[in-house]
Amino acid sequence: MDSFDLIAAVSILTAGLTIAVGSIAPALGEARAAAQALASIAQQPDEANTITRTLFVSLAMIESTAIYCFVVSMILLFANPFVETAATVPGG
Repeated sequence: MDSFDLIAAVSILTAGLTIAVGSIAPALGEARAAAQALASIAQQPDEANTITRTLFVSLAMIESTAIYCFVVSMILLFANPFVETAATVPGG
């Protein structure tokens, strides 16, 4: 196995782990935020508009972590700088 194959294998494994962790953690966070928002609306129905607006902003911020993990995994798979380095190293 040469360095190119090793870098490709590690990149694929790392991209998979990044997507796995990067999608599970925000999903749990979004579920918890939605549950708390529903509980807050149940306690204070008059403030439903404010709570809903705050919920949407917080859900967007939570979801951004999943998007960042997706971007990192795409960079690892399709624009990996280590692959170019391995191609230019003599014997690699």
